[in-house]
Amino acid sequence: MELLRKLEILADAAKYDASCASSGTASRNSVGGRGVGSAEGSGICHAYAPDGRCISLLKILLTNFCVYECHYCINRNSSNVPRARFTVAEVVRLTLDFYKRNYIEGLFLSSGVIRSPDYTMAQLVEVARCLRQDHDFRGYIHLKTIPDADGELLADAGRFADRLSINVELPTQQALADLAPEKDHRTIKLSMARIRERREADAEARRAAARVSNRPRGARRPPTRFAPAGQSTQMIVGADPATDADVLATTDQLYRSYRLKRVYFSAFSPIPDASVRLPAQRTSLVREHRLYQSDWLIRFYGYRHDEITAGTDDTPGNGMLDLDIDPKLAWALRNRAAFPVNLDRDDRERLLRVPGLGVKSVNRVLQLRRWQPVRLADLVAMKADVRKAMPFIICANHHPGVGEVTSQRLRARFAPPAEQLALDI
Repeated sequence: MELLRKLEILADAAKYDASCASSGTASRNSVGGRGVGSAEGSGICHAYAPDGRCISLLKILLTNFCVYECHYCINRNSSNVPRARFTVAEVVRLTLDFYKRNYIEGLFLSSGVIRSPDYTMAQLVEVARCLRQDHDFRGYIHLKTIPDADGELLADAGRFADRLSINVELPTQQALADLAPEKDHRTIKLSMARIRERREADAEARRAAARVSNRPRGARRPPTRFAPAGQSTQMIVGADPATDADVLATTDQLYRSYRLKRVYFSAFSPIPDASVRLPAQRTSLVREHRLYQSDWLIRFYGYRHDEITAGTDDTPGNGMLDLDIDPKLAWALRNRAAFPVNLDRDDRERLLRVPGLGVKSVNRVLQLRRWQPVRLADLVAMKADVRKAMPFIICANHHPGVGEVTSQRLRARFAPPAEQLALDI
């Protein structure tokens, strides 16, 4: 099969994997300025780095042949799709050629499982090893690892790749048993634990070496860090009956237990010749978006996963997020007794609960109030969402009246028009 035809098939097959972020890696600088693909900072496939640059990764599968029969996967063993397989040398050649043409700054490589998990993982590792050692490639590499593979292969992967990821696939073990009978949450989490242990051991070894080393600065290149950009995972949402509360509980547990950098959510989309066990309709992209917003609240705003979907005494929750409004506003409307928040007096934790105020805005408010009272104009200058924040705050020139606006009216004010929501769904 011609290389371009393989690329067409295997690049298209990789589009279902959302967990291809590259944030958090350190630059692999070459000695003397040499090396191929040296790229500063971080980036995501067809997205923007923190410094504003658009970064692209070559995102492909090594092969879309697979011995597994995961019902939700278009590349499952029984699927009637065109198949292709790259050799290690072909992936290396494509990566270097694309980089030299300034199309990409790194590689995201995944694969179906062929022959055995160990064989497949060894092929993925060989691609990364060849790029790093044979071609001195300094760009970003993200490897999707195989959970059942030997621990030493995972260790080798972490020596050459910037980020490793293992897809947890579905929110619950029962769903995984029903829809992916060859996979097991326990095996997946064991591999995650191994990666975490390797990263922690590597970090401790580097700290110890720094304490005792008298090596002159710049005398030689320091040892490569183990998976410096950490690990991530992905969950399919809507393929099983799990609620948003179930998804967020699993997400929170993964962050706490394995120190993941990111958990990605992928809204279920029907595939050709699908199993009768799968839904006939695709999952709303709005639901996926609300889960990402909730994930942000857990990681950066101090929310517990269970309070994001919790109901009230008057309106018990059903475990699902409100699709009409963002989860932070939904929580505020359910907990009006916690407001208004005084921008000049209340602590950071309370300020972070105010709709319309992000982490950067809250940090600027805390700095500003040391010198002067905070006013609405200051929030405007910070580019905070003042209209959304006003019903929930007290500041120098604003004090909302008690019961001035009901929760129902606020919800109607900030919910998108029905026709816009229909487009997003």
